[in-house]
Amino acid sequence: MKIAILSKGAANYTTKRLKEVALERGHEVRIINYAKCYVAIEKDKPVIRYKGESLEHFDAVIPRIAQSYTKYGTAMVRQFESQGSFTTASSIAITRSRDKLRAYQILAKAGVGIPKTVFARETANFEDVIELAGGTPLIIKVARGTHGNGVVLAETPKAAKAVMQAFYVEGVNFLVQEFVKESAGEDIRALVVGNRVVASVKRQSLDDDFRSNTHQGGVGKAVKLTDEETKTAIRAARAMGLPICGVDMMRSASGPLVLEVNSSASLLTPERITKRDVATKIIEYIEMNAKRRNKKDKVGA
Repeated sequence: MKIAILSKGAANYTTKRLKEVALERGHEVRIINYAKCYVAIEKDKPVIRYKGESLEHFDAVIPRIAQSYTKYGTAMVRQFESQGSFTTASSIAITRSRDKLRAYQILAKAGVGIPKTVFARETANFEDVIELAGGTPLIIKVARGTHGNGVVLAETPKAAKAVMQAFYVEGVNFLVQEFVKESAGEDIRALVVGNRVVASVKRQSLDDDFRSNTHQGGVGKAVKLTDEETKTAIRAARAMGLPICGVDMMRSASGPLVLEVNSSASLLTPERITKRDVATKIIEYIEMNAKRRNKKDKVGA
């Protein structure tokens, strides 16, 4: 098969691993910096240009779209979809997962446990927002963000109001969430491929930081999920339409609560800590599903 990996970093661990495994399994692989692609749009002729040449049809595309390039990156993914390529993450699924409010709405509708959440922007009724979120301490985060950036722990009503007022002045949409003290400083990242969790790690902050993300200095260790946690991760991935993703959860007294579904989850920490070959699982998934989809297309033609 011809496989394209859409990535801004050819030296990135995940990108290198996926390319390495795909080549070992006999596939033709090309890493494409989607930020340098451009498209020509005309009737019945979706064209993608890269480094002065037109990119021909790829059997499968693996989008590794950075948060800051979501809009442009998903536009490129849509163009590959228009050419009939199988994608491991559809453009619409990536867009939904990057919009925190939309993601929570989808997860809640699917019956997936999430932290109690309030979405706000320009409101003077800060007391009501705090009460709806369960009172302080609580978490306040920008509606769009990643790697733990734009996330604040407000321990008192006064602190919460100050943060919300600051966001209000900046005209930023924000989310206010309950603080689950039994899970402070740690969470679980479950990597889902198809309908299976193929690796899971628990991430713990090194200090008093309530954020556990490894990008913020947290450390990880292998963890065995409960049946409920496994079902929650798979249900969350299915609800978001992301067959390959990372599902971040925290353990609470009421059960697992999903924090985020990541469409471009890194393989670095999970593979190194759990010793699981996640990259091979992903390429095997592509082999099975891209070939199946191509067969259907030929029959339909």
